[in-house]
Amino acid sequence: MGPLQNLFKDIEEKMKRSLATVTRELGSVRGGRATPALVEHVTVDYYGAATPLKQLAAITAPEPSMLVIQPWDAKAAPDIEKAIQRASLGLNPVVEGKIVRLPIPPLTGERRDELVKVIHRMAEEGRVVVRTLRRDANETVKKLKTDKQISEDDSFKGQEQVQKLTDKYIAQIDGLVKTKEQELHSV
Repeated sequence: MGPLQNLFKDIEEKMKRSLATVTRELGSVRGGRATPALVEHVTVDYYGAATPLKQLAAITAPEPSMLVIQPWDAKAAPDIEKAIQRASLGLNPVVEGKIVRLPIPPLTGERRDELVKVIHRMAEEGRVVVRTLRRDANETVKKLKTDKQISEDDSFKGQEQVQKLTDKYIAQIDGLVKTKEQELHSV
């Protein structure tokens, strides 16, 4: 089953990347608590270069409703403040000397409902990627059978294995969404 093993390895790697993308996107959705993932991917104009915030500063959550951003270069604090305001996160940064404080206001019920829709949309995009990978893998398995590189039994086993991988990654995406939804509804 040489060609199939390579296919499974390749398809699982791509499904892992899709899961990682969904995980990162869900992390950027603001829940009830302060988390560095909310802002670490905000792009800051730092000496003319668009730089992710996590490369310019230490981001900590000393309390559930506050993020503290400590830039490595103290002169970057005003640029970080502007970048967070431009990012349309609904957050108002406060520069205090060398650090930027980012109070996280509580979510309104309406905003929570909007965010639940957003995370479901993000998850569905991830599921679509996984299903597309399944379809492509199944087509490859059928082509291997047609080209007589694998037997009919191996073809069925191959498609079964692809379905198992698909189910595994879709279940993981569903689990992430459920956890994020609970986080959004907790205070």
